[in-house]
Amino acid sequence: MENLKHLAIIMDGNGRWAKEKGLTRVKGHEKGAEVVREITTYCASVGIEYLTLYAFSTENWKRPKAEVEFLMKLLDKYLERELTTYQKNNIRFETIGDLSRFSKALQKRIASTKEATKTNTALTQVLALNYGARDEITRAVVKLCASGETVSEAAIEKHLDTAGFPEVDMLVRTSGEVRISNFMLWQIAYAECFFTETLWPDFTPEELAKLIEEYGQRERRYGGL
Repeated sequence: MENLKHLAIIMDGNGRWAKEKGLTRVKGHEKGAEVVREITTYCASVGIEYLTLYAFSTENWKRPKAEVEFLMKLLDKYLERELTTYQKNNIRFETIGDLSRFSKALQKRIASTKEATKTNTALTQVLALNYGARDEITRAVVKLCASGETVSEAAIEKHLDTAGFPEVDMLVRTSGEVRISNFMLWQIAYAECFFTETLWPDFTPEELAKLIEEYGQRERRYGGL
């Protein structure tokens, strides 16, 4: 997939999926985690280099305490369970966002998963955790000012959470919402955007393949003619 190096997805619709089926919201999140595995392994199999998934935003702390606590436990269990998947499929695990608000135990799990997968080369799966684009840019500017460097686009990029990652080529949002929700505002400047009505727990590799096919038919001009 030569011209699609970096795919980013806003995974939306877990709660609505559960509600439609008369289930609790946490069941939607559990199903959503299964879909993360399916989409990640698919991307690794077709040659995409980076897959960034919006897992937990800086605004998600406003949700009910019980749901936030469940999401933290789900993330911990996901990383423990998926280490085998990462190794089997040669997937490297990375994160963007401010991890300092997470428990020490969860931070340790995240760090150990990164360490265990750091030499894998088929795909880098990036989870956006306690992530907000405005927060990321603010933190980058603070670091830049502290460094004494001259302000430039390149200098700012060097201090972003995504330093060293390619820019996003393709952005997908599930669930029918048509907005960016403070996700990777810097990195998606020239991304091709796709919005699907499908709720995240129903999103499949087959649907993604169709969107990627459409992506391949678009002409990217980057502001030129």
